[in-house]
Amino acid sequence: MTRTGSTDLDRVVRGGTVVDGTGATARRADVGIRDGRIVAVEERLEPGPAEVIEADGRIVCPGFVDLHTHYDIQVFWDPTLSPSPYHGVTTVIGGNCGFSVAPLEPAESDYLMRMLARVEGMPLPALEAATDWGWTSFASYLDRLDGRLTPNAGFLVGHSAVRRAVMGPAGSEREADDDEVAAMARLLGASLAEGGLGFSSSWAATHNDDAGEPVPSRYATEAELLALCDEVSRHEGTTLEFIPGVGTFTEREAGLMGRMSAAADRPLNWNVLIVMAGLAEQVQTQLGASDTAADLGGRVLGLTMPSPVSPRLSFASGFLLDTIPGWHTAMTLPRDERKALLASPEARAELMAEAGEAAFGLANFGQYVLTECHTPETKAFEGRTVADVAAERGVDPFDALCDIAVADDLRTGFSFPPNGDTEGDWKARLAVWRDQRSILGASDAGAHLDFLATFNFPTVMLRRAVADLGLLSWEEAIALLTDAPARLYGLRDRGRIAEGCWADVVLLDPDRVAPHPITTRADLPGDGWRLYGEADGIDRVLVNGVDAVVDGKATDARPGHVLRSGRDTYTVRASS
Repeated sequence: MTRTGSTDLDRVVRGGTVVDGTGATARRADVGIRDGRIVAVEERLEPGPAEVIEADGRIVCPGFVDLHTHYDIQVFWDPTLSPSPYHGVTTVIGGNCGFSVAPLEPAESDYLMRMLARVEGMPLPALEAATDWGWTSFASYLDRLDGRLTPNAGFLVGHSAVRRAVMGPAGSEREADDDEVAAMARLLGASLAEGGLGFSSSWAATHNDDAGEPVPSRYATEAELLALCDEVSRHEGTTLEFIPGVGTFTEREAGLMGRMSAAADRPLNWNVLIVMAGLAEQVQTQLGASDTAADLGGRVLGLTMPSPVSPRLSFASGFLLDTIPGWHTAMTLPRDERKALLASPEARAELMAEAGEAAFGLANFGQYVLTECHTPETKAFEGRTVADVAAERGVDPFDALCDIAVADDLRTGFSFPPNGDTEGDWKARLAVWRDQRSILGASDAGAHLDFLATFNFPTVMLRRAVADLGLLSWEEAIALLTDAPARLYGLRDRGRIAEGCWADVVLLDPDRVAPHPITTRADLPGDGWRLYGEADGIDRVLVNGVDAVVDGKATDARPGHVLRSGRDTYTVRASS
């Protein structure tokens, strides 16, 4: 049908194939927008004086929702929160893993900066230069962001921040007493009332601060966690996020997550569920935590990364390499000293002697693929294994890598061999995506800036699983990226193309959608660099009805809403 008399429309997206986010069959329709919301989705609209956006040959779908980011400080130096919007993301959630930056006691800002630099791979000079760290309450942090962001953004209240605000340095040293737990609950409650979207925490053994000590949340007892989850139950539109550990966790962690969810009466998502064809037994064991939780009256979901994960290492950061036995001091030396050490044949020999059994694992340098080099001479090695280059030059693999890295001022990027991109791997992921015990996400966008580049998961997933392999339909894939995460977090009027919803809209070309290759980009405050990559086929991104990305370029508009609990979210109960 044709709607006439539509002179009240601001914009009309005309002639596209609407995939509405619910999983319903795609249909040709026009989308009418007024005051930032979708007011009509009909076969044909008469635009009148409204601006027309031609969408012929494009899929018109809701903007993607990324539940697990660490953009909490990037908001101050990059209001576009790049590269996420280039991949169709219109809503991000920060404050994960217990690592929010509010509430904040001024004396704790240095500790939090150094903790984030170590545990989330954010260069300390960038954290120091990005902002004055002048907020205190959760409200004062959110108020700073209103009207200045490209995508929508909401933030969880992090356990480590709350612990340090209440206990000071003792929060990183010991269990809390009853009075301290009560004070934490009050501060958490105030932060949720001021707009925090929920509570996040971590028990992961890999989460250590700048001094190499456990982050504050790791000192929490189960009783402390349950008391804080009980506080969450008192606040509308809130949720839970938790990191139980790395790899397969025990029944203890599974039971804890079930009790946390039941205490809050909120769903809890845990990070991260890695899925590949060879991990079926481990994946099913981890998903079993959801069954344990259900028996305890809770609802627990594994947050799964819907794309292969290929960490990028470099001697410039030393991240992960510093876990090789005997290497921590060397990998945390000042850059010039580290470079001089790696240039020394004697120091190289000492490092490999210290590595011991790691020489068959992480320190097996012949296995790595050279992913990015930085001089005309070293560029020729890109795409080759270190072992191949070493054999050609007649040297040891570690010597070959050090020679290249020193020539590159340590910026050489090297990765594990490609893994997890076979059709069998994608089929294994599809089975998990269709399991009600999982939810898509886990990008870590904004964190591990020189180590991970999983911010591109929507375009990777759409390219490989849908366009290349045809394992699932556009309708199903887009529902997994939009409606499903929006419903889990109770995001009001988001995640769908429907009348009354906010006009977070993506126009994508199904033939062209694909991520760009990952490269380094030197644009951080303090002259730092990060891994970066945009996309093809994400032709237009609207946030609340306003152009955010057009033809692959960000606009100057800042239409994103700062999402606050209760106002912008509704309550999703574990018991419902």
